[in-house]
Amino acid sequence: MTPTWQQSSYCSEGDACLNIATAANGTLLLRESENPGTALPLTVTQLRTLIRMLKGEIR
Repeated sequence: MTPTWQQSSYCSEGDACLNIATAANGTLLLRESENPGTALPLTVTQLRTLIRMLKGEIR
């Protein structure tokens, strides 16, 4: 099954954006729009931790 990628409405056409999808096994997939051939598989907990790290809430 091919994942259905979602992109934030804050991302304009041509911008380097992150896309997210759900794999058939329930894992989340994260990719950069400029390099769509590579996807990073993440659990919900891992994605939550990544977002908190990017916000500077945790190190």
